[in-house]
Parts: sequence; C-alpha cells; structure tokens
Amino acid sequence: MDEIKDSVKKKFFNNPINEGITRKTMQKNPLWLAHDHCNKRKYNLPMKIFAYSLLATLASSLCSVGATDRKPNVLLIMADDVGLEPIGCYGGESFETPQVDALARKGMRFEHCYSMPVCHPSRLALMTGRYPFRLKTGWGDFPKEEEDRSIGRVMQKAGYATAVAGKWQMTLLKKDPGQPGRVGFDKWLLFGWHEGARFHDPFLYRRDKPPRTEKGSYGPDLYADFLSAFMESAHKQGKPFFAYFPMALAHDVTDDLKWQVPYAPGKDRWMNYGEMIASMDSTVGKLVGTLDRLGIRKETVVIFTGDNGTASRSKLRHLGKKGSKYEYEKVVVARKGERVPGGKGSLRDTGTRVPLIVNWPGTVKEGTVNQDLVDFSDWLPTMAELAGAKLAPDRPLDGQSFANSFRGNEGPRRTYAFSESRGKQRFVRDQRWKLYASGKMFDLRQDPMEKKALPEKPVAKEAQSAKARLAQSLEKLNFK
Repeated sequence: MDEIKDSVKKKFFNNPINEGITRKTMQKNPLWLAHDHCNKRKYNLPMKIFAYSLLATLASSLCSVGATDRKPNVLLIMADDVGLEPIGCYGGESFETPQVDALARKGMRFEHCYSMPVCHPSRLALMTGRYPFRLKTGWGDFPKEEEDRSIGRVMQKAGYATAVAGKWQMTLLKKDPGQPGRVGFDKWLLFGWHEGARFHDPFLYRRDKPPRTEKGSYGPDLYADFLSAFMESAHKQGKPFFAYFPMALAHDVTDDLKWQVPYAPGKDRWMNYGEMIASMDSTVGKLVGTLDRLGIRKETVVIFTGDNGTASRSKLRHLGKKGSKYEYEKVVVARKGERVPGGKGSLRDTGTRVPLIVNWPGTVKEGTVNQDLVDFSDWLPTMAELAGAKLAPDRPLDGQSFANSFRGNEGPRRTYAFSESRGKQRFVRDQRWKLYASGKMFDLRQDPMEKKALPEKPVAKEAQSAKARLAQSLEKLNFK
C-alpha cells in the first residue's frame, strides 16, 4: 500500500495541471486548499475536474502497481496413467488429443519431466516437495507432520482460494473425510477411493455434504463442472485461485469391491484406454473453455502433466458371477512410428517420463520446447514461487522451482532427476545419462529402451565424467 501511495503522489505532483500545488498545502487540507490554490492561479478549474484528475491519477497508479504485483491463478491438471506416448504433441499417433496439443502449441512443452513409476509416490512428492523415501508412510497414506506444509497449505497461506477434484489417494476418505481440508483445500469433490465408482455413477465426497452416489452422472464431467464453478467464484471474489485436478482418467476401474461398478452407458464393458484418453482431452478443453469465458487466460497458468507412465493393460469387463476375473486390453501405443507397450511400474522411460506442458499467454512463449530437467519434487517450490510464498528455511526440500524455465529467466536449473520404486530401486539421471543404484548406467541417447548397460568402467571420457557426477548426486541423497 505504501508503494501505491508513493506512486500516486509522484504522478499527481508531476502532472502539469497541478503545477504550484505543494505537498505542504495538500497536507493542510488536500482538496479545499488545492482547489483554492488553483483558483488563485486563475486556472479556473471547477472542483469536479480537480477531483476527476485526482481519481484518474489514483486509478492509473492502482492499475500499474497492481498489474505487476498480481499473483497468477494456477490450474494444475495431472492425468492418471498417461505417459508421453498417448499425447499427440509428444509424437503419439494412436489417439487424438487436440485440447492438450493446443496447450503445447500455444505454450511450452517440456521434454524431460520425471515422475515416480506409480501413482501414490508421485502424489506424495507433488504434495510435499520431498522424495517418498524420506516420508516413511504406508501406501495410500499421508504423513501427519506434512499436512500443514503441503502444497495446498502453501497456496492457502499465500492468499489463494484452493480446491481439488478427482482422485485423492492420500487416505481412505471414509476413515478421514476431513483430511483434504487439513492439507490446505477450501473445497473438494473426490471419488471414494476403494469405495465406489469414479466414472459412471461415481461415489463422491464433498466438504459440506455427506458422500453419495451420483446416479446417472459421469464423474469427469462433475469434476470439471466443480472446478469451473470454483474458478468462477474465486475470480468474482477477486482472489487468486489454485485449482488442483488429479484426474481419474485414464486409470481403469477399481477391482477390489464386492460388487462391480457400472459399465459405460450403452456398452457391455467399461471404457477402453483410447476412450478414456479422448475423455481426458475433452475434459481439459472444458476447463480451458471456462478460463476463456471468464476472460482470465492471461492471468492463469495452466499446467498439464501425468502421474506416471502409461498403463500396460486396462480392464474391459468382468467375467463370472462374482466378477473376480477380468478381461483386459493390452495397452500398446504408437509413437513416432514405433509400437510402445505401457510401462507403468517400471523405472524405464515408459514408466517415469511424463508429459509436462505449461501454458500462460503473454508470459510463456508460444510453441517452445524446453530441455530442462524437472522431477516430481519440484511442484511445491514452483507453486510457492508463483504465489510469492516464503518456505520455511529450516525444512529442506528435494525440489527446486522450475518457474524460471517457463518464464524464460536466468537462474539455477536442476542437474539431475530422481525416481524410486519398491525394493529400494532408484536412479538419478540427466537428459542423456542414467545411473541406477545397482551401478548400471545407460546412454539413453543411444539406448532409450535400456537394452544393454554400459561397462562398469565406461570407455568414453564423457561417460566416465557423467557416471562420477551422477554417483555423487545419488550418494548425497542419503537414501535409506
């Protein structure tokens, strides 16, 4: 506010029409004496004109100062079980993804974003800015000590309205329905993980209502409508928003219920993988359409990513009276002229290399491709930088902000990406070289499918140097 006051004063006294008005005169009686002074100087200005001059100066100052200080809205979309292969702008040829492709065409596509190989660890890293091995929590849980320091809390404390919709997987909501609020979300619409359907006739939790099955409804439509209403409400209230959308798509249906969730209407099966990708893409388009309708595209950072690689198979229908057996489709996707099997669960690129697209009209240069490294611990510090939030210096993070990468600013860049899996399997890598904790190393430029590891002592000096550097990075992580 002091900055605004100073700006107003400077513009007012520099305006030729206000010549002769001193700060001392204004301090005595800002409006009347200034008007009297103008009359004595024979400017013959009516009081209304003087007032309009002052108001115009104030409005101009407020706009110019506010424009530079305004915090951007953030819409973070994370698809489920979607690696690079299904997305057209990444060379995918099996499916059409026009809405996601449009984000890349008018924004920035990152080539080196790395997740954990399966869903829950990726979400832990995103929510905390820390690698999963540091958190010592069970599958589907979220550590209590991280609740007040989560990504939602960071944005909330920075003055953002916050909401989440879709897949939660941080707890069983039937045991702890208030957890989304404790980790920083003002509103939520989340399907009951392992309790009911996520797609057709979904079983949903809200902040202010008991959970219920939405008969005749399609979950992804409800999630998109919910976030659209939230974004519109926050915009009308003049608050920046953080809308987090961990999508249900394109993960297949749950298989651990005593009964089966509904098939797709008019079909004798659930949606296949291609149908889910099409629905995912159109849902992205609905949300972007909301931002267009509200006229806030330039004020909103839209980010699209995936939680892990593409699924290797997807349930189509249940077999037998009890439905304990399933018919699956094998997911193989064409990309850049090759047939690529889904690699979810693997530490190879097909399991950990995921799409990352940042779209921010007027800030992110259109049609750009970025080669910087990003891993899933980077989400929290990146959101914090966008929000202007200060993180506790006594709490070390594994992540670092990649905001400079899409803003086109100078600054430090990540030198390695990390991922981990069960059995203490893990790797560190850069854009070309990949080193596993086992000591195996691959040159991904020459061997992207990791068919043959390099010799224990690489021959090429470049490989020797890369191995030494990555080994040092791996050691510094102090993985236990």
